[in-house]
Amino acid sequence: MQIRALGRSGLKVSAIGFGCMGISFSYATQLSKKDGVALIRAAVERGVTFFDTAEVYGPFTNEEVVGEALRPVRAQVIIATKFGFDIDPSTGQNRGVSSRPERIRRAVEGSLKRLGVETIDLLYQHRVDPNVPIEDVAGTVKALIAEGKVGHFGMSEPGVQTLRRAHAVQAVAALQNEYSLWWREPETNGILEACDELGIGFVPYSPLGKGFLTGAMSKDTRLPENDFRSSVPRFSPHAMAKNQAFVDLL
Repeated sequence: MQIRALGRSGLKVSAIGFGCMGISFSYATQLSKKDGVALIRAAVERGVTFFDTAEVYGPFTNEEVVGEALRPVRAQVIIATKFGFDIDPSTGQNRGVSSRPERIRRAVEGSLKRLGVETIDLLYQHRVDPNVPIEDVAGTVKALIAEGKVGHFGMSEPGVQTLRRAHAVQAVAALQNEYSLWWREPETNGILEACDELGIGFVPYSPLGKGFLTGAMSKDTRLPENDFRSSVPRFSPHAMAKNQAFVDLL
């Protein structure tokens, strides 16, 4: 497995990372905790050192699986997690985006406990909160870095100007956006250029098109309602039929 520098942050990660969301969130079929732990450890054995989770996955349970799986190899891996939603701790209800400073701190304390770590290597803002100035968000993460609870700051799906404003307060180590052969928006919206200019690592999520580019799906595939892709326009029967021709070229 190749190891790459994540921008100019100093972080070194495997070229292929492991997005752990699907273990316990979003898809119709989910793994047991035992199987999830085994899967993550199998990835480690194959050279993967970069693992991605979030408090909203589950919610909460995904971080617990990741933490248990990686505990024996903690010094060998980079763990990324995310904040950015107001989640009721007793019911798990997601009440929408929230990056208020006090909410970020609660999220970090919860993530540290569930992951069983002293420091979160890479902490992403999961989605931009339009009601909280990004300078306040970056400033809160900067303070958490100074306290030793967070190693590096990341963002997911910000606009270019929001990214620049955040980076001016606290260096952004990594930016995570969707990017694949059938979602190429980062090539046209200025994000890739900004990352290159600022020395920010670009981490694509869904590089295999949420499964459609793997060959395991076809235009005739019908997704159950409890699979999040069933609400994604690209997975409508009409769109899948149109896109199948491009997948066949692969």
